[in-house]
Amino acid sequence: MLGDAIAESGGKALLASVEALRTATIAYRGHPTGARLGRITQLVDGLDLRQAEDVIRAFTCYFQLVNLAEERHRVRTLRRRARSGMPVKDSIGALEADPAAVADLRIQPVLTAHPTEAKRRAVVEHLWRIGALIEQLEDLPLGASEELEVRRRMREEIAGLWRTDPVRPHRPEPLDEVRAVLALFDQTIFTTLPAVFREMDRRIDPEGAGIRPPAFAPFLRWGTWVGGDRDGNPGVTADVTRAAVSIQSDHVLRGLEAASRRIARTLSVSDRDVPPSRALRRGLARTAAEMPQVANELERKLSDAPHRRMLGLAAHRLAATRTDTSGAYGGPKELLNDIDLLQRSLAAGGAPRLAYGELQHLRWQVEAFGFHLASMEVRQHSSVLASALAELTAPGRETATAPSPSTREVLATFRAIADIQQRFGVEACDHVIVSFTRSADDLAGVLRLARFAVPEGPPEIVPVPLLESRKELAAAPDILDAWVSRPEARRLLRRRAGELEVMVGYSDSAKEAGMLAANLELYGAQRAMAAWARTRGLRLTIFHGRGGALGRGGGPASAAITAQPPGSVAGRFKVTEQGEVAFARYGNPALARRHIEQITNAVVRASADKATVASDPVASDPVASDPADGFADEIDRLSSASRVHYEELVHADGFVEFFRRVTPIAQIGTLPIASRPASRGIDDTTALEDLRAIPWVFAWGQSRINLTGWYGLGAGLAAVAEQRGGITRLRAMARDWPFFSTLLDNAELSLAKADPTIAGRYLARGGRADLTTTILDEMARTTELVLSVTGHARLLDGRPDLQRAIEYRNPYVDALSFLQIRCLDERPSARTERLVQASISGVAAGLQNTG
Repeated sequence: MLGDAIAESGGKALLASVEALRTATIAYRGHPTGARLGRITQLVDGLDLRQAEDVIRAFTCYFQLVNLAEERHRVRTLRRRARSGMPVKDSIGALEADPAAVADLRIQPVLTAHPTEAKRRAVVEHLWRIGALIEQLEDLPLGASEELEVRRRMREEIAGLWRTDPVRPHRPEPLDEVRAVLALFDQTIFTTLPAVFREMDRRIDPEGAGIRPPAFAPFLRWGTWVGGDRDGNPGVTADVTRAAVSIQSDHVLRGLEAASRRIARTLSVSDRDVPPSRALRRGLARTAAEMPQVANELERKLSDAPHRRMLGLAAHRLAATRTDTSGAYGGPKELLNDIDLLQRSLAAGGAPRLAYGELQHLRWQVEAFGFHLASMEVRQHSSVLASALAELTAPGRETATAPSPSTREVLATFRAIADIQQRFGVEACDHVIVSFTRSADDLAGVLRLARFAVPEGPPEIVPVPLLESRKELAAAPDILDAWVSRPEARRLLRRRAGELEVMVGYSDSAKEAGMLAANLELYGAQRAMAAWARTRGLRLTIFHGRGGALGRGGGPASAAITAQPPGSVAGRFKVTEQGEVAFARYGNPALARRHIEQITNAVVRASADKATVASDPVASDPVASDPADGFADEIDRLSSASRVHYEELVHADGFVEFFRRVTPIAQIGTLPIASRPASRGIDDTTALEDLRAIPWVFAWGQSRINLTGWYGLGAGLAAVAEQRGGITRLRAMARDWPFFSTLLDNAELSLAKADPTIAGRYLARGGRADLTTTILDEMARTTELVLSVTGHARLLDGRPDLQRAIEYRNPYVDALSFLQIRCLDERPSARTERLVQASISGVAAGLQNTG
């Protein structure tokens, strides 16, 4: 169908050009020779810029449709497994049926707007519609004319996709990003959550599910940084944060209103068959007094259906809440009280299935989403906050002029938090993430700034340290000790029943020390913080700042959870889900449910496995049972050797300029895929330290080097392997230590997506034969040692489906890479800049990750 759309739009000559390049790259992959490589170069160089743009778009559309087809195949596979009657691996159904295991469970994905979603919204919507049409073809027996119509619609959508420019014309504003993320709530999250809770209900009590109250508290909540993350993004202001929460609230209130109206129609039981309770009658009377006209109309139409009237009135009250008119709810607790009245009345009247069926789904949605949908978290850099506090506390401040614009905005942000809490409740916005936290002073400063901003009654604030550099990660227990010793921290802990949250950053630590050293240091910091929290009787939540790419803590979420240090999960898991990762995980209802179930399963298992270890915080130190303890010497060698090798590369003279020449980082910086700049600094050409980790990872992936996902690992493995019995010890680590096994799995994937031949072409653009040799030699060494440790003959032998998928994709990604190099080699112009940007979107789709 795509081929037909290309031919219809650009003619048979265009389709022939696409096919010639496609067959040439496939032939080269099958049997690489100089002649076949020359043929690819000839085809690419023979295209003028207009033709090159069309060919880039063709391969980009191809990958978007291939990704959709693979997504549909995953859904088919999941359904086939479910129909087999056996619990699907890593699902809720595969858990032990133990209510205690979920009694204190708390899981919070946090959606962020980092610049990693290279597909524009119009493209995403085309793909969603095509996916729905494929589902129609698969799931329902269609008549001949019906099938023809579905296929006609598919061709129409594919034609629209082909003709949609993959590059946005303008950089999105922060509120555009808010609306894009809310599309995921519309598409899957809002309706998937009750399905997950229902599955847990069935797992705990198969016979009683749906006819009695659930045996667990809702354990899923969502957070968001979209509209709240102002670290390095001047476009996110106090007004934007206010508006973002208002948009979220409007969204969830519309969803709850629609659900209430739909479910109300099912509560048609008459008062003769299911008599209403006295409490329900009193509730009806109270609501009627607030909304007499609506109540009278419903009484006239549904005089014998009090339960339906009650929920119908709730829908009207939700509409009033959204428009802030008479009859509005004061908050979600009032709606929950009405639902509780309904459930108790229906159950007492002999209709428990109506009480705990769809009505329970509505209750779960209110409990999980409230009237704010997702908790807005504000993030700001510690230096910005410290500068504002220093200005406000400087001697003679009372007689000084007005605060600087930066400080005024900091104060306005805290006033916005206070306004949000007053309107939507404390849960709507109370966490302030302090990027690059250096000491307890940074956290105390947050509370002081809140008092400066709202002296008459500051908002309730939970300062959350974000530890990102090696120095702060190593000092984590000391920083936390200094914080909890302060009176304001102790008051906060009492208010929160001893709950403490700490965020760890995977991105900047890996950019600083390399993937292996950073991951080992993160592992050590987490187990140290977990042990510290237990000795003080605190409930610690480690908030994982993971990215989508493997160089930023990406990879399968369930594997990452079960690989955490013993005792560090303990029923609490919070993680960022960014850009293309969020769209991949929540774009399809079946896959969204699968992802949430996998996370839930992994957190329950990780917590249960460590429960006996953590039961006595004094006598049983979980660190003692950590498999890592048996490999202390090897870990030291791995970390030290890999870090030194990585630092030698990135701190080599001229490396920054080399990096800019061998990757399309300049075009990534101008690609209009997010509101936030690619650099914290004003000029991203000054130093590597100013460049954000996301474009750093993105750029290396585009050049088919994937340096951030493996560089330094080979040096670390070699340092251990050269010791007597070293390879045997490394194999034992891979067998006995889940963290190390997961790290090697991710490195294999990163290496499999890299390509030495094409990487060499990008590296040659840097004009530094020494650095090129260093990188390619390390790639070869890392591949050799990873295969030796895992016992695999080829990369990903342990994951054949993934191996096969990458092998199928590689020739098509190759075509885009050759086209990208061609465009980079052209004389810079607005036209070539645009072509490189288009190729970036295509390569991202082909590799299925960006930053």
